[in-house]
Amino acid sequence: MLKVGLTGGIGSGKSAVASRLAGCGALVIDSDRVAREVVAPGTQGLAEIVAAFSDRVLDADGALDRAALGALVFADETARRRLEAITHPRVRARSAELAAAAAPDAIVVNDVPLLVEVGLAPTYHLVVVVQTEVATRLARLARDRGMDRAEAERRIAAQADDTQRRATADVLLTNDGSLADLHAAVDVLWRERLRPYEANLRERRPARSDHVVLAEADPTWPQQYARLAARIRHAVAPADLRIDHIGSTAVPGLAAKDVIDIQLTVPTLADADGPLAERLAAAGFPRLPGEWWDNPRPPGSGRWEKRLHGSADPGRPVHLHVRPADSPGRRYALLIRDHLRADPDQRAAYLMLKRELAASAPDSATWSTAKDPWFDEEHLRAEQWAAQTDWRP
Repeated sequence: MLKVGLTGGIGSGKSAVASRLAGCGALVIDSDRVAREVVAPGTQGLAEIVAAFSDRVLDADGALDRAALGALVFADETARRRLEAITHPRVRARSAELAAAAAPDAIVVNDVPLLVEVGLAPTYHLVVVVQTEVATRLARLARDRGMDRAEAERRIAAQADDTQRRATADVLLTNDGSLADLHAAVDVLWRERLRPYEANLRERRPARSDHVVLAEADPTWPQQYARLAARIRHAVAPADLRIDHIGSTAVPGLAAKDVIDIQLTVPTLADADGPLAERLAAAGFPRLPGEWWDNPRPPGSGRWEKRLHGSADPGRPVHLHVRPADSPGRRYALLIRDHLRADPDQRAAYLMLKRELAASAPDSATWSTAKDPWFDEEHLRAEQWAAQTDWRP
């Protein structure tokens, strides 16, 4: 199943997105609803809250008085963390039970207000963030919840800010327009990304394109890499494997195909097979079929074997190169990246070559082989630079 994390600040309209996704066919797990369930009267969760905060947080019927509890914890970080230690493990466990009961082809959307704050982003295949201007949120909280401005501002300040949420967002839905606009954006997301992603994930099928389109340098590529790397790290845990951003998207200011190249270092090539390959596929990075290797530099010294995975997400192409620690190809990928970062002249020369090749609209295979002569020479330049600077991978 495809696991989607949905979040947004209080008053952002996240619930409207969740409702629309449910209408499209998603299984929505509402963390707020689950949070109420795990502290209902008679539960161990409620008993622990009373033990921690006294019966002042109970109403006349013995149920949790959420307003009274909120007044205690929102202004006190220590108290809030104490509450979270009681409720969060229970919410996660119950949410996991609900997800496990879903159909194999389900798209499970976890509606989690504090997804960013508790660091859950890497556990999902995709994170959707709903973002709305603070002024709009304040107006909605006053209109829809009867919340006074001071309390609304305090609630907003207690959550992650927009910058923190954007850093976790694979999809950013802006909700400053009409409800119809928001619904239209959700429908496109469902049709063009979530459904194809789920099918690819279930079939262990990478989403890929063989047509080369050169994109201008995107300053968010490193941030996109960081999100992907966090998912990979979560997938391969408890193994502590080195993960690197390589290729042109790792070189600031360099135009590139809009594909994030990532290198995962394993002890041996045998470690790239078996359980590790399946864990990567389950996390959204299925292996590309066939045999894969790097062209040696200099030519003629034998091919450098590797494993290559792609991304099941049609909205974020990825090449995940799995190389053993002793592979010359692993060292080469890091060397060329660092040399291009350090040498503006070679960076400019490489960009010129890329533009010339892209103009002829080659397919991926032609694109790669056409660059080989330039990289044969670049390898020599990079090795000289490495010796002069005492570079190490």
